[in-house]
Amino acid sequence: MANQTLSSAVMGTYNRFPVTLVKGKGSYVWDEEDTKYLDYSSGIATCNLGHVPNAVEEAMNQQLGDLWHCSNLFHIPSQEELAKQLTDNSCGDQVFFCNSGAEANEAAIKLARKYGQDVQQKEQSQIITFTNSFHGRTMATLSATGQEKIQQGFSPLTPGFDYLPFNDDEALNQLEELSPTAVMLELVQGEGGVIPANQQWVERLASICQNQDILLMVDEIQTGMGRTGTLFAYQQYGIEPDVISLAKGLGSGFPIGAIIAKQDVANVFSAGAHGSTFGGNPLATTAGLATVRELTETPVVTESKKIASYLWQELESLKEESTIIQDVRGMGLLLGVELNQPAIDIVHKARNEHQLLIIVAGPNVLRILPPLTTTFDEAKQFISVMKQLLT
Repeated sequence: MANQTLSSAVMGTYNRFPVTLVKGKGSYVWDEEDTKYLDYSSGIATCNLGHVPNAVEEAMNQQLGDLWHCSNLFHIPSQEELAKQLTDNSCGDQVFFCNSGAEANEAAIKLARKYGQDVQQKEQSQIITFTNSFHGRTMATLSATGQEKIQQGFSPLTPGFDYLPFNDDEALNQLEELSPTAVMLELVQGEGGVIPANQQWVERLASICQNQDILLMVDEIQTGMGRTGTLFAYQQYGIEPDVISLAKGLGSGFPIGAIIAKQDVANVFSAGAHGSTFGGNPLATTAGLATVRELTETPVVTESKKIASYLWQELESLKEESTIIQDVRGMGLLLGVELNQPAIDIVHKARNEHQLLIIVAGPNVLRILPPLTTTFDEAKQFISVMKQLLT
């Protein structure tokens, strides 16, 4: 079935492309007619090591023959090992595992509220997020999201959120007056148009949070796991978040989410305060552990920066030649190309005419998300298609 039809038993929550993908390896996927596509969407920044990476496939094949699931009433070795890998490679001390990015942000929101009541002694905990942000589609996370189009039709929203303009220095002056428990932000707003946070703005925000005992929670669901050129994007800003939320690239396509928290914050999640049936089970954490080891013990992230530099240079040169490109922005291999026309038209042409898969980030922005393992030949193939479509 090439596309969902009106008779489909699946709810129509997605505007699906008329393609059915059945196989993937590395930077490529194949449809049911064996057409080969260069995938520069990476499952929306999820397959950071490419499709079916060997190291993860080997680990999962072993685990499939051992144990699929047990509850968190028992110790899970791969969960302990993955948590240690994440804390050893971040500024955090303890990890909570769940199943998705929305659940990770839900856990961060609950952790902040518990911290507000238990530590800050606040009856009502407010969390500041920013306009144009995206934090998920559960009731709490869509309420945290600073986009009306995501919230439309779902009122009443979950209370406890205030929104400030992103990258606006004057807006930070309101933090003392608002006296929130926490601030949650993306360092690159992915769904919001691939908009990076300004370095000095982030530094000032972090300083205010530290001075006023406001938790700084960084949503690294799309920017994490090497996507921006370091394991986590915050490492390029010289800050230390109190809470980091992860998902997408953490499991190489296997559903897993997590939050990493500093010890004094993690302490408020005592036994029974939060939980998840599937979160951190043996299959999920085996995928996560193999993924993190590949990202930290091989040069894949370092090598990806060379590809990113090439793509940036080529896209900037293309911008000078093109009457269509308005801006090129992002970090590492999270790239946004703003156009003066609907981006979805270019997405369809790239797929139908050139077998290239890319996606959008808002009406006029192309979102480019190559696997970190992509080659220079593949990058050149991508640039060749962009030149044909955008000049």
